[in-house]
Parts: sequence; structure tokens; C-alpha cells
Amino acid sequence: MDRGSLPGGARGDPGQLILRSMDFKSQGAQCYKDKKYREAIGKYHRALLELKGLPGDKDCSGGPQQPTPGAGQLTEEQRRAVEGIEVDCYNSLAACLLQAELVNYERVKEYCLKVLNKEGENFKALYRSGVAFYHLGDFDKALYYLKEAKSRQPTDTNVIRYIQLAEMKLSRCSQREKEVS
Repeated sequence: MDRGSLPGGARGDPGQLILRSMDFKSQGAQCYKDKKYREAIGKYHRALLELKGLPGDKDCSGGPQQPTPGAGQLTEEQRRAVEGIEVDCYNSLAACLLQAELVNYERVKEYCLKVLNKEGENFKALYRSGVAFYHLGDFDKALYYLKEAKSRQPTDTNVIRYIQLAEMKLSRCSQREKEVS
């Protein structure tokens, strides 16, 4: 039986679940580097699934789940490792989705907001949230996240470009509103 064949919910040593999760995350990163985005998405999802079997698990969405009765709690080091894996996986999932021919911006937004729930300063999640909100037509929120990203990396040309695009869309919208009134 290979290392990854146990379901995430299988009873296991938390350390082993975390190691398997890290292994899937690493495989996902390699797939991403090789431009195998669909395969990478599967690996990142598998990494997150492994973490679902941990005692007292709550993912980046912030929704607490009940710990398994009698289950040991995670050490502080394990909790930090789990949080890091979740943040990395959700951030990487968003990056993979943005490479698709037909991008699911709603899902990109969802994953980025999970990252920002844990790490509100995360530049990549701020930028990708801005991009997602822009493409979903919510230009005010796009501008908010993009400006937050710009405050972290003021010279990033992609951020600057999307800020300009969002501002143009907002000015067009306000222009139309003036014409209608």
C-alpha cells in the first residue's frame, strides 16, 4: 500500500497525517512547476484532505469542527505546520485556477479569502482576490484588495495594472450613473 492510499479520515498519528499532507503539497508544487495544473489541483486537494483527519481540525474557513472525543490535541508546532500547509495549498489552488482556460473566479476568491482569514497580509492572496473580484465585476472590492496588495509591494506591475483597470471600470460606472440621472 502506498503512503497516500489511506483516506484523510483514517485514524492515524497526527504527525503521519501532517507528513502525508506535506508530501502531497510538494507533489502539487512540482506539478505546478511542470505546468500540470489539473494534476496539481488534485494534489493540493489531497493534501487538505489529509488534514481533515486531524483532531480538532478547522480549516482556513474558520469554522470550528468538533474534536474527536478522546483524541489528543495537536502540539503548537503541529498546529503551525497545519496552518502553513492550509495557507500554501489554498494559495496554490488559486494560482492553478488562474491558469485555466476558463477561470472560476468565484472559487479563486473563495480560496484567497481562506488564506486571508489566516494571513491577512499575504500579498499573493490579496492580489489574486483583487483579480477575482475584478473579473466578478465587484470593482470596489477589487480596488480594496489590490490597494492592500500595493501597500505590500508598491512596484508590482501586475497590481498597478489591475488597479488602473478597476479605477477605469469604476469611473465608467459613475459616468453612466451621471448620464442616467
